Amino acid sequence: MCLGAIYWAHLDKIYYGNDKDDAAAIGFDDSFIYEELALPRENRKKAMEELLPEEAIAAFNLWRDTEEKTKY
Repeated sequence: MCLGAIYWAHLDKIYYGNDKDDAAAIGFDDSFIYEELALPRENRKKAMEELLPEEAIAAFNLWRDTEEKTKY
């Protein structure tokens, strides 16, 4: 499960058997993700293009203004 989903699910505790170094040692190295996110969008390996920003922010604003929600 990705870390974002774990936090959004409000789990009380995380159990694991291997850490990031163990994963990297067998080829499951996530460090490139953090390195990519630190780069300007135009320098990332995957092309990124903003699409429908007005509609996207409207969805965020709807969430922000909703009274009955689980806050993350």
